[in-house]
Amino acid sequence: MHAEAIALQTPPLAPFTFGVTLNRRGPRSFQVTEPGQDARRYELARAEQPDYLDLFEALARDVGTRMPLARTPPPQRNGGTPLQPLLTEPIAPEILYGYGDPCVVRVGERAWRLLVTSNDAPNAFPILASNDLTTWRLTGFVFPEGRTPAWTLTGFNRADFWAPEMHRVGDAYWLCFTARTQDRSLAIGLARGASPDGPFEADDAPIVTGDVIDAHLLVDAHGAPWLVWKKDDNGVWPRLLAALLHREPAWVRELFVAREDERTAVLALTLWPWVETLEPMEQFFVLQPLIEAAAAELTGFAERLETLRARARGAQAEEIALISRALRTRIYAQRLSADGRRLEGEPAVILENDRPWEAHIIEGVWITQEGGRYHLLYAGNDFSTAHYGIGAAVADAPTGPYSKSSEAFLSSSEEWWGPGHPSVAIGADGRHHVFLHAFRPGVAGYKAFRALLAAPIRFEGGVVSLVRRRGGAGHARRRG
Repeated sequence: MHAEAIALQTPPLAPFTFGVTLNRRGPRSFQVTEPGQDARRYELARAEQPDYLDLFEALARDVGTRMPLARTPPPQRNGGTPLQPLLTEPIAPEILYGYGDPCVVRVGERAWRLLVTSNDAPNAFPILASNDLTTWRLTGFVFPEGRTPAWTLTGFNRADFWAPEMHRVGDAYWLCFTARTQDRSLAIGLARGASPDGPFEADDAPIVTGDVIDAHLLVDAHGAPWLVWKKDDNGVWPRLLAALLHREPAWVRELFVAREDERTAVLALTLWPWVETLEPMEQFFVLQPLIEAAAAELTGFAERLETLRARARGAQAEEIALISRALRTRIYAQRLSADGRRLEGEPAVILENDRPWEAHIIEGVWITQEGGRYHLLYAGNDFSTAHYGIGAAVADAPTGPYSKSSEAFLSSSEEWWGPGHPSVAIGADGRHHVFLHAFRPGVAGYKAFRALLAAPIRFEGGVVSLVRRRGGAGHARRRG
């Protein structure tokens, strides 16, 4: 599809019909028509997530599709919890997108390092140093421009360097990270360095492949290293669903209940022949309303999908089964060899999304050993909305079984939206603190600026709770 204009039409048997003409010359524009209605024209200044949110917000008003969750206020859960902002502005021009997926680790008596996601920035994974968790300085990058591992995909709007995490293991600093391979799938790599500021040398190949993200390193009570990661099936099933509905548009009525969700699904299946040609993140931007339509009532949607699978045959039944399975996000844990060069044994599923607040996603795991137990914090729901939050679980062993809290431990407030991807470190006061990212209200999304926030926490009786703050993350005073 290299023509300047693409004409798309809803296939027969769909409950609604759209005609879409996409003009790709200059700023991207869409002309959307319905039978008996005048054509409506929409323009995108860029092909970024905010631009698509503008498009889908306008379509929701004009043609009755679903309003994007990113354009709605946060749900009332455990919001309003005070969090201390630590970094709310870029401290260097090379930090393009803020402090997403923050890993804060203590590397000395009064020394901490912060590593953050860099997306498609030329310099991958900023490293920031602090002696008090308040004042920070940029010390360098894990992979400066031109020194990324050979297996990783680079380039503006192509690369995705996500969720770096560093830990001291023996005499070295081990670092795990997510990046796209040359085939655009997501993989997890490992690197090592003698200093927390690098230089870091990455392995020649990723250690886990097949659309996986958000690696976490854990050294258990016996000194054995583990790798924890998320299977990113939530990034796979939307494409499969859109393709399936494009071939079977009559199934829209069987899968979706609300009229706005039916119309959203029909628009997505109409756009699919064009969407399948896009880069992975732009595919997500275009399919996000379809994702939200399915996740709005995930249990019911999954049950209706299973009803369709029972009627289908052959390859079609297998395709539906794949979509159905991918609606569950799975977190895995597996032993690493003593030198961290290979995985040992078999991976174990330690967590799945099974709480309503999580919707179709859990990710961003961090495990802390305390009181003889393994306390797991994780993020749930869509990172680019105010519905994102942090959950908690506890187990007696790295592989579980983990007992989850029923509701989010931290969720959006009026001041900060989408708190997520936690890490835990000891502050200058000797207490545990949780460190996380969040958006300013109304600006959540991919490549939007994320601030670094913190709060003191305690682990007692298998439960993690916030300590009401009387000072900062570095200088909070003990209660009592």
